[in-house]
Amino acid sequence: MSTPLDDILHRRDEISSLLADPEVTTNQQRYTQLSREFAEIEPIAAHAEQHLQLQQQLADNLELLADPDCDRELKELTEAENRELKQAIAASEAELKLLLLPKDPNDNRNVILEIRAGTGGDEAALFAADLFRMYCRYAETQGFKVSILSSSEIGIGGYKEIIAQVTGQGVFSRFKFESGTHRVQRVPETESGGRIHTSACTVAIMPEAEDVEVDIRPEDLRIDVYRASGAGGQHVNKTESAVRITHEPTGIVVTCQDQSSQHKNKAQAMKVLQARIFDKQQAEADAERSDARKNMVGSGDRSERIRTYNYPQGRITDHRINLTLYKLEQIMNGDMGELIDALLTHHQAELLAANNG
Repeated sequence: MSTPLDDILHRRDEISSLLADPEVTTNQQRYTQLSREFAEIEPIAAHAEQHLQLQQQLADNLELLADPDCDRELKELTEAENRELKQAIAASEAELKLLLLPKDPNDNRNVILEIRAGTGGDEAALFAADLFRMYCRYAETQGFKVSILSSSEIGIGGYKEIIAQVTGQGVFSRFKFESGTHRVQRVPETESGGRIHTSACTVAIMPEAEDVEVDIRPEDLRIDVYRASGAGGQHVNKTESAVRITHEPTGIVVTCQDQSSQHKNKAQAMKVLQARIFDKQQAEADAERSDARKNMVGSGDRSERIRTYNYPQGRITDHRINLTLYKLEQIMNGDMGELIDALLTHHQAELLAANNG
């Protein structure tokens, strides 16, 4: 009878054979699909092979110890080796449990990042710009690319709203825990009395949808064009290049005016609209599947206050996992690895607990 590990090894070998099949290599869609599956299963299969080898080694040793002719010195050496093998098997089993956790199907997707200034007026808009800069710098360290899709600036360098696309390998897996309300406590530069103000921004991280996943009917869209406003050069006052798309069944409205042409703005707006509808569909499906997900760190509830950035004390606190780090300046400069890894580890622990429950 085959075990789950045997099934993984069999599937890995099966995919490897298929990828060498000329019929598959000439079918781009099938080849890409299998290549992705191979990339996901190969690390698990390699670990499974190692785990099975350790188990086999222990079984061979136990068989040796059961032999009445086994001399005393060899028996002592084998028993010592068995103690090490049992520890290695336990560690390997724990690692396999993590590798075999259900994968988030969106982990390898690009994302649409939205940051909106909340309470706090100009200070909230400046904080929105700080958050965007933090994400851009972190994306750069990961080899991701950030492209602004739409923005609404204020005159002093802040954003009422900024929407961007982040592309690269595994973007969603690194950004998915950022959705929620981010609160900042600091003394604004405009504050002469030195009083600490509290402001907030809302961050939304949405996996980018593919055309086939979201059915948007042209008759469900209302598209308005108008002249772009704000900074942007002379052309903004001459052409109706800004685009507003309203998806009437959901009431979702997307506006884009950063690009130079109406055609480009419409394409950007459609990309954001697809992501918002896809995100809404997934949220509804999650709510139907389980109320427990709402309590998990990855629930992405945007009304939840997830993090506080306290500038006077140089600390950042993630309220979901009760983590406080006194390295605010480094994190705001894009050094987010420790924070994001802690969230990932906590999420894995939650998944393990849910599976064992």
